[in-house]
Order: sequence, then C-alpha cells, then structure tokens
Amino acid sequence: MAVDMNMNILIVDDYKTMLRIIRNLLKQLGFNNVDEATDGSDALTKLRGKEYGLVISDWNMEPMTGLQLLREVRSDEKMKNLPFIMITAESKTENVIAAKEAGVSNYIVKPFNAATLKAKLTSVIGNF
Repeated sequence: MAVDMNMNILIVDDYKTMLRIIRNLLKQLGFNNVDEATDGSDALTKLRGKEYGLVISDWNMEPMTGLQLLREVRSDEKMKNLPFIMITAESKTENVIAAKEAGVSNYIVKPFNAATLKAKLTSVIGNF
C-alpha cells in the first residue's frame, strides 16, 4: 500500500523552533499537509476536529505531556490506531518502556536528522 503523501500530519511541541525543524524535515521528505499544536490539550482539540494520518509529538510539554496525549489518543475509539511517534531528549529506558506500554508506534531521541525521521516514518506508515 502506497503512503498517502497528502495525508494530514499533526506535530506537537511547545518549542516553536522544534516545530519548524520537524515541519521542514517532513517537507524535505515530501509531506506538505502539516498542522501544529503547542501542547497536548491543543493537539487533542485538533485531533478531534480533523482526520490525521500521523501524530509526531514531543514528550516534555506542559500542561499535558506527550505521554498523556498518547494515552488519550489510544483510549479514543476513533483514534486508537492512529500512528503516533514520540520525540524526546530523554533516552531513559523507563521512558521508552512507558511509551511502549501506552501504545506508541515509534520513538525518536533528539537530536535527529531527516534520515532518522524517514526510517521511523517508514516503520510506522510504510515505504514512501
């Protein structure tokens, strides 16, 4: 199955520079329909109002963390199978385990580049 390069992608990070970096990497990879949210609550509102094919979320945000957002997404019948990639500066084993237990599709540790993002995307949504 071919990946829909026009699918809507939601990127979530409370750091505007990181949002810009991720948006630019996705654009380099051929994805142009990218929306942004600056925290988990904002992301949930967007996710409930529009259909997305992928969420890429930072872990460390206030007031709702990426892990809390992931748990909300997985508990929602309409979004429970939505591909979800978590990004964090933390590579602690317990964080990776917590994200896996919550149903994360994949995990990226900062810093990362376009090749890393493409490999993670391929593992989650398929070849493109």
